[in-house]
Amino acid sequence: MTEQQSHRFERGTDGPKVIVAGVDGSDSSMRAAAYAAGLARRQHARLALVYVQPVIPSGAALGVPIGDTTGEVAQELADEIRESAERLKDTWDVRWEFHTFRGDPYNGLVSAADELKADAVVVGASESAGHRFIGSVAVRLVKAGRWPVTVVP
Repeated sequence: MTEQQSHRFERGTDGPKVIVAGVDGSDSSMRAAAYAAGLARRQHARLALVYVQPVIPSGAALGVPIGDTTGEVAQELADEIRESAERLKDTWDVRWEFHTFRGDPYNGLVSAADELKADAVVVGASESAGHRFIGSVAVRLVKAGRWPVTVVP
């Protein structure tokens, strides 16, 4: 096989097929979802919007039903995204789906990207000052080096 044959261009197969966007209800995550939707539309890719439900040890909850609360957040996010998609259905034709994973944001997004066979990951920039010391989810995803990662401010 010649060098030219081993690196043939295949029409229609370039670009991402699945784009994962992490959402948590923050302004930056919603901007990331909108950016990812634009990428998915232009690339004819499937957009997987992912909310990672935090897992908090039962002792730390002090009697507050954390699982119910994070489940409500996930439902509110899914409803908000569905409403936005419905308003834009005549403007944008994007195949999208909503997923909920459990864990810390970094490991939840890694699990989601692996399970959904992501070609790219889009996240919002951290809005927390504490991330200067422990590292943001976005930085950790970039350092993992497993997918192209886009960080939206």
